Amino acid sequence: MSFIIRHGDEADVEGMFRLVRELALFERAPEQVVNTEHILKKDGFGKHSVYKVIVAEAADTGDIIGMALYYTAYSTWKGKMFFLDDLVVTEKYRRYGIGRRLMNEFLREARDVGVEQVRWQVLEWNEPAIAFYKSLGAEMDAEWITCKMSKGEIGGYLDTQKL
Repeated sequence: MSFIIRHGDEADVEGMFRLVRELALFERAPEQVVNTEHILKKDGFGKHSVYKVIVAEAADTGDIIGMALYYTAYSTWKGKMFFLDDLVVTEKYRRYGIGRRLMNEFLREARDVGVEQVRWQVLEWNEPAIAFYKSLGAEMDAEWITCKMSKGEIGGYLDTQKL
């Protein structure tokens, strides 16, 4: 299996979005994907990009077979950090070391930029991913609970407030 690890560009968006849909199916939540290829392209490669991506490209076909999508965040305690939103390798190409190579490149970028910390999340039932992250020496933090609000929940809440 021969593949290339490189920074993604807008020509990769179709393959990236295919990975997003595949991941949503794996995580049993395909109906929750509201993003589109157009938005993914604009948000990553437009005038005001909000994320960066490292892709794995199959050397023989040029297909995008994996990605690590991340963005810069900030912690009042730590300073600048990277948040890894998704690390995904298409199922057919798992077990070839692609995920590790993507993660290595992501961590190299974090070191080179000088971030103080990297963070990401993993579903509690995704035992292969948890084992992979532990093999990297990652700390699993059971103390912090992820909080989130959807666009509709934000609007609903703000509509009840006297602003």
